[in-house]
Amino acid sequence: MKVWEVEAGSKSLDGLKRGERADAKPGPGQVKVRVRAASLNARDQGVVRGAYRGGPVKRPTVPLSDGAGEVVEVGAAVGRVKPGDRVCGIFCQGWIDGTFAPEMGETTLGSPLDGMLAEYAILSGEGVVKFPPAMSFEQAATLPCAAVTAWSALIEQGGLRAGQTVLLQGTGGVSLFALQFAKLHGAEVILTSSSDAKLARAEALGADHLINYRTEPDWHERARAITDGRGVDQVVEVGGAATLERSIAALRPSGTISLIGVLGGNAPTLPLGRVVTRNLRLQGVTVGSRDTFEAMVRAMEVAGTRPVLDERRFAIEDLGQALAALPEGRHFGKVVGEL
Repeated sequence: MKVWEVEAGSKSLDGLKRGERADAKPGPGQVKVRVRAASLNARDQGVVRGAYRGGPVKRPTVPLSDGAGEVVEVGAAVGRVKPGDRVCGIFCQGWIDGTFAPEMGETTLGSPLDGMLAEYAILSGEGVVKFPPAMSFEQAATLPCAAVTAWSALIEQGGLRAGQTVLLQGTGGVSLFALQFAKLHGAEVILTSSSDAKLARAEALGADHLINYRTEPDWHERARAITDGRGVDQVVEVGGAATLERSIAALRPSGTISLIGVLGGNAPTLPLGRVVTRNLRLQGVTVGSRDTFEAMVRAMEVAGTRPVLDERRFAIEDLGQALAALPEGRHFGKVVGEL
């Protein structure tokens, strides 16, 4: 079968190669999925460049954690799905329910396990989720990381309630899913971006207040003004060191920051006194369990929520270029390719 592989020891995008592997059959408890679409995450670039957790991959590894397709074969003792079902693989194949445990980090697709950038994927029968019939493969391929992360941050862990105010950073996949989920739950949304054009598109999706952080670098003050000085209830933090201090300043007493990215660095200077005296909560969010994924999908189906896809599609032969372009931030929503 056709695959893309990251060469062992790869530290650059040149380590991403097309290859062939012997066709595989699912073993007991496994399913074989014909992959139809895959989507990109910042993590995928880190894996190819050898900069992700644990350093360069130790063996040729199929990248990309996020994809969707149809089940074509099931192994013994698989009862959750059958051939013909349209499914996504969950990010952590070993995280079915409950809270995260360290060993679950060894079951993530795209590294250390083979991911979804292949003609077929062999997955755990417990590690797949059916997606709504009205969703395309391309839309469903965006769900496993970005959507589940946003749902975990705001709903599962954040306990978002109607009437609360949420601050979101940028217009990447997680932030736009968070915008959709916040509006679904009756929250008010403040969204920041450096692009007026992207802010206008976010407004069309339901964002209530828009801040261009290039023209308003003290965006935390604007966020507090919007809330009449009270501060926002939740922040979905993607910037890390570059933005965390402002996020803390924008937060109300006893508010929550969900840290889901470190695009601006991972070594912040924290005003710990303010964190303590204002009773603030800083939570890290590592995607979520299968149960969380399924709860999210049910809500999306009932509400008719559809993922926001970037207008461009990456061709498989141009995958390296698509990954290289991610940090430039030219995309709006998720970048998807068909297989």
